[in-house]
Amino acid sequence: MAPEKFDVRFETTKGVFTVSAKRELAPLGVDRFHELISSGFYSDVAFFRVLDGFVAQFGISGDPAIGAQWREKPIEDDPVKGSNTAGTISFAMAGPGTRTTQLFINLADNTGLDGMGFSPIAEVTEGMDVVLALHGGYGEGAPRGNGPDQGSIQSRGNDYLKGSFPDLDYVTSASIVE
Repeated sequence: MAPEKFDVRFETTKGVFTVSAKRELAPLGVDRFHELISSGFYSDVAFFRVLDGFVAQFGISGDPAIGAQWREKPIEDDPVKGSNTAGTISFAMAGPGTRTTQLFINLADNTGLDGMGFSPIAEVTEGMDVVLALHGGYGEGAPRGNGPDQGSIQSRGNDYLKGSFPDLDYVTSASIVE
C-alpha cells in the first residue's frame, strides 16, 4: 500500500517535472503508481502519444519482456473522485478493469473523461512547462494517425520507437521524493 500522499520526480529528455499523488483520489491506482515508481518501471519509457491540447501518454515499457509481465496484472477501477483537469494524471485503459502501466497527463481540461471512468491519481505540481514542451509531432498513434503503434511498442520496445520515431521524448528516470 502506498503512503497517503507522496511526490514523484520525473526526469525527462525535456527537463524535470514533479507530481503529487494522493491515495484518497484513487487508492488502487495510487498503489499501482507507487509500485511502478518503486520498481523503476518508468526508466527509459517514451511519451509515445502526445496530442496538443489533449494528453501526453506514456507507460509502455521499452523492454517487451518487462511490459508483458505487467500487462498480465491489471487493477480494478477506482471510482472517479477527482476531475481530469489540466495537469492531472490518470491511468489509460481499454475498458473496465484494464488499467496496468500506461498513464496520461492532461494537457487541458478534459473533464469529459470523468464520466468515462478515468480516475485521476496525481497532479503535476512543478514543471508543467516541461510537459507542454514534449514532442507531439507524430500525432495520434497508428492506425488512426502517424504516431507509434502500441502493439509494436509492446512487442518490439524501444528498438521500434528509436528507429521509427526518433524525435520522441522519454522519461529517463522517475523516483519518489524523500
